[in-house]
Amino acid sequence: MGNKNKTISFRVSQEKFETLREIAEERDLSLSAVFRDYVDLLVAHDGQVEVVPEHELTDSTDTSGTSFPPKVEVPKSFVREHERLELEAEHLREQLEEHKRYVTKLRQELDAHEEGEEVIQLEDLDGDEDEDDEPSYRIGSSFDESI
Repeated sequence: MGNKNKTISFRVSQEKFETLREIAEERDLSLSAVFRDYVDLLVAHDGQVEVVPEHELTDSTDTSGTSFPPKVEVPKSFVREHERLELEAEHLREQLEEHKRYVTKLRQELDAHEEGEEVIQLEDLDGDEDEDDEPSYRIGSSFDESI
């Protein structure tokens, strides 16, 4: 047996029904979607939901003394540390950009230097001899053979 959707029905006055319908139209929702959202919110917060018009939302408090929406105090040391880290991150980003510019400049200089310099291969210098002839230079010495 899976979860089955259940139907909840209740009665409201004509005036409240019209208000609810206007709210649903403003938010481009169906009335059933408005009620589903409300029920989901009610279940998610264990029945601790206060429905108030948006213009009355400023610092309203419920019976437990907590304000809605809830507010959290953050210590000044946390805020200062966050600001310090933001400044350090910005400084590191600037250093990274400077490093990238420097590397790009070095690469451009290297490319310009390589273009202006002619590279001569050693094989090209020895091109006059035939391959069957003994090369003019040998690595090693003849003394190694006599020992």
